[in-house]
Amino acid sequence: MAGILHRTLAHGADVLQARDEELYGLLQREQVRQHETLAMVAAASTADPAVLVCEASAAGNVTAEGYPGARYHAGCELVDEVERLAVRRAKQAFGAAHANVQPHSGSTANQVVLGSLLDPGATVLGMDLKAGGHLTHGASASMSGRFFTPVRYGLDDDGLIDYGAVAELARRHRPRLIFCGASAYPRTIDFRRFRDVADEVGAYLVADISHIAGLVAAGVHPSPVDVAHVTTTSTYKQLYGPRGGLILLGRDADTHTASGRTLRATLEDGVFPYVQGTPRLNTVAAKARAFAELGTARFRERGRRIVATARALAAELHDRGHRVLTGGTDTHMVLLDVGCRGLTGRIAERALESCGVVVNKNTIPGDPHGPRVTSGVRLGTNVLALRGMGVAEMTACADLLDTVLTAVRPDGPRRHHLDPVVRAEAAARVADLCRRFPLPGHPLPLTAPAGADRAAAAAAG
Repeated sequence: MAGILHRTLAHGADVLQARDEELYGLLQREQVRQHETLAMVAAASTADPAVLVCEASAAGNVTAEGYPGARYHAGCELVDEVERLAVRRAKQAFGAAHANVQPHSGSTANQVVLGSLLDPGATVLGMDLKAGGHLTHGASASMSGRFFTPVRYGLDDDGLIDYGAVAELARRHRPRLIFCGASAYPRTIDFRRFRDVADEVGAYLVADISHIAGLVAAGVHPSPVDVAHVTTTSTYKQLYGPRGGLILLGRDADTHTASGRTLRATLEDGVFPYVQGTPRLNTVAAKARAFAELGTARFRERGRRIVATARALAAELHDRGHRVLTGGTDTHMVLLDVGCRGLTGRIAERALESCGVVVNKNTIPGDPHGPRVTSGVRLGTNVLALRGMGVAEMTACADLLDTVLTAVRPDGPRRHHLDPVVRAEAAARVADLCRRFPLPGHPLPLTAPAGADRAAAAAAG
């Protein structure tokens, strides 16, 4: 017999359809779109329906400022247990001594760390955006680059982190905090070398593993949790959870900060009350559900498949004459230089999207274009692996990408022309792949495949 949670969610969907057909239709179409497009965005994943149920649960109705057992409101007994469960599962999945599951995003987690550990104006050393860094690591467009003094490190001639240059910059500028981790860097990061640099200059080391957290949890990428002072991550991407953030501490959890308080206590107060108010307990429940999967054999196998498919995809694209940055990948991520083919990232992104392949434009080292145009494309295999694709299917995916990128013709930096016959053929191939490898656990759409619709429309002119 269905419980009250099940019946409430079903009733809610019925009410939404009856009372707000426009919104219901948009959400329905979005779910269909995700089924019938090939998501190859490196930051993408698809949450399991059980995770989505937690997000839609009544836990979101609870106001619960503070932490379990020390809330500022009554009525928190059950959500306290939810949060404790999420914390316990996060610590177990990552081998952490401490976990804070309340941050609303990975960016918020980084803001918490910066605001808690540094005074305004303190020097922060982080990877430059065009080298693959993240906005919250000291970019001028972010509060991290406005409230603090940013120093940026880059890559060597092979497109790899120049650890010698990192050490030299640290000695020269004496940062109070060093970020390692990136949003567009496809190689393994040597966390221990970063820690050596941080220890030499007396800086905190923060490892932002938002893009590789799943690989870390699966044991296919070295873990920074006992190496860095603080580890931060988002909880979607490779964790296949809800939109949210996570702060992890390892052996340094009880290290004392300049204030005399422990690192764990400082960051707890940094989340609440310094940066955030009430947590989203429905999202915390969804995190708990996602964290439960991280220790399973199927998740570890998926992590291995993510890396294997990314390496195969990179090799296949290289063999077809595409410039793959760093010559390959150690993670889920493949970076392409499309500028050398006379394209921009924006053109490549839009041409592929018109065929049902979703990627994202991305700046690359030495990029002459800004972030809205770019010379690169960032690919990822998180969703491909979730769909059950393996190394064998990367030949078809590489053929698909090559077909479109070879046929597209620029018409200015932002416009393009793609032969309708090529578009129709590519869209049909996307539809076939999505049918053969459906999103697991999600009900299949009852409509005609969107890929077939795109192909028919394109063939008609």
